[in-house]
Amino acid sequence: MIDKIRNFSIIAHIDHGKSTLADRMLEITETVDKRQMKEQILDDMELERERGITIKMRPVRMNFGYKNDQYILNLIDTPGHIDFSYEVSRALKAVEGTVLLVDSTQGVQAQTLTTLEMAKDLGLKIIPVLSKIDSPLSRIDEVKKEIVQLINCSPEDILLTSGKTGEGVKELLQNIIEKIPAPKTTSENQNDFRSLIFDFQYSNHRGIIVYTRVFDGFICAKDQTKFVASNRNFITPEVGVFVPQEKTVSKLSAGEIGYVVTGIKEPGIANVGDTLLSLKTTFPALSGYKEPRPVVWASIFPESQDDFTDLKSALSKLKLTDSSLTYEEETSGIAGRGFRCGFLGMLHLEIITERLRREFNLELVVTLPSITYKIKTRRGEDVMAYSAISFPEFGDIDKVDEPWVNIQIILPNQYLGEIMSMLYEHEVTIFETDNWGNNRSSIKGEMPLRELMRNFFDDLKSCSSGYASLSYELSDYRSADVVKLEILVAEEEVPAFSRIVARHRVQEEAEKSVEKLYNILPRQMFTMKIQAKALGRIISSKTISALRKNVTQHMYGGDITRKMKLRDKQKKGKKKMQALGKVNIGQDVFLKMMRNE
Repeated sequence: MIDKIRNFSIIAHIDHGKSTLADRMLEITETVDKRQMKEQILDDMELERERGITIKMRPVRMNFGYKNDQYILNLIDTPGHIDFSYEVSRALKAVEGTVLLVDSTQGVQAQTLTTLEMAKDLGLKIIPVLSKIDSPLSRIDEVKKEIVQLINCSPEDILLTSGKTGEGVKELLQNIIEKIPAPKTTSENQNDFRSLIFDFQYSNHRGIIVYTRVFDGFICAKDQTKFVASNRNFITPEVGVFVPQEKTVSKLSAGEIGYVVTGIKEPGIANVGDTLLSLKTTFPALSGYKEPRPVVWASIFPESQDDFTDLKSALSKLKLTDSSLTYEEETSGIAGRGFRCGFLGMLHLEIITERLRREFNLELVVTLPSITYKIKTRRGEDVMAYSAISFPEFGDIDKVDEPWVNIQIILPNQYLGEIMSMLYEHEVTIFETDNWGNNRSSIKGEMPLRELMRNFFDDLKSCSSGYASLSYELSDYRSADVVKLEILVAEEEVPAFSRIVARHRVQEEAEKSVEKLYNILPRQMFTMKIQAKALGRIISSKTISALRKNVTQHMYGGDITRKMKLRDKQKKGKKKMQALGKVNIGQDVFLKMMRNE
């Protein structure tokens, strides 16, 4: 049975046709009925379908007949965006091989290189595949040369497919069976059951459901099992596979990928990378995953403090479906109680906050994203500042260190000059350029993570008309010359708008933020100042005039003193509002400031 199983994933840069190829595989293997088939069938999250990207990995089991034998093909569909590379790394550890999918119209991209290195490090069998060969813009021969150079294979080894028409997909399935090795097991004894948890989700009725790859033995319903890391025992209510919806089976055996219902409803028991063992086994735990390192930090507060408990519960449930999310409680004197959350990138931050609003109906205040700074104060204290809120005041700081990243950009040669100017603006130090042939170049360099978060990806796409691609990885900490920029509305600090900027850019950023807020903040019934504060002083300011209501419009004729009394009363009321008034900033204002719209 185990020799008829093939476990594989598909790795590709974003928008290279991965989800479409998975759709055709499900059609050809008749895993999904034609009447139920739809585009991006494995992307069942509303946000995934809206944006046309994969956010969550999805396992699916397919049956395929080849040379008079029936094979079980377990595919784990993975995201393509760099912010979700942790999802990819977890999927790769649960399989024996991977399909390296490259768009024949675009060629090898930077993110392709990152995921390919992960697969090589794990010793996986790699099957190179070109997609979109039916496109009139396809450059099959040129892109083939790039792949040959990349993985040192023969041009004949590269398969040609079209997810749109289905051309070459059947041949790809046959190649998966022939080239990807069958899983290996140490024991098929039930008492030696051992499996790796690569994902999980939460159900209000069934508790935690773990997604697992079985390496040894087998597990059935009502078996006694334990989590190694938390040392928690449980009796399994149900086991099953994904086709792609959940389907209950009698047992999960060595080599198979499926789910195990635990019935546990407490948080913190299940962990990605943990091992499931039968109570009688003497096998050691499997090696798990490295903990993800957050790249971007942002503080999330409920708009009403009454929703704090709901926000805490929502984050704990999201953590079950997205283990790369980190959070811990924090308190702000102005915003109240909330959570400091760590994300793998700007898109990851945007997706999580959007899911909190849609799936849990929460109104949130999200601070502008920040990174981690190591600060030495003048009193000799060491401070880790995860956000502008926790950044010490000007005058208390002796030294600041910030994280840097190593970057790689692949781009067409005609955009090289414009991109070089953009890199200079973002403080990039270039240490290697390479001509890839086919009118394309590669640039390797290093830059402050702060600058990467400052619209770098958008600027890169803009300079290259969308053709350049980027991959990056965290490097070390280096000395930084940065200051805290605070935004005050009606002379009250708004923590969500505070951020850390380079000292030489602080005046420009202050004026830009004040101008932007001036244009998007609704007028109030009283005069309102918008100010930017840095270096211990106000460095930019604009005033929004008050809305005026004509309190005498209902009057006509008569003594002028009647109108003067009403206007006097209005004037006193506005003065009182200005002294006591608190500006209620709407959620759309926070979103526009965060997205740099």
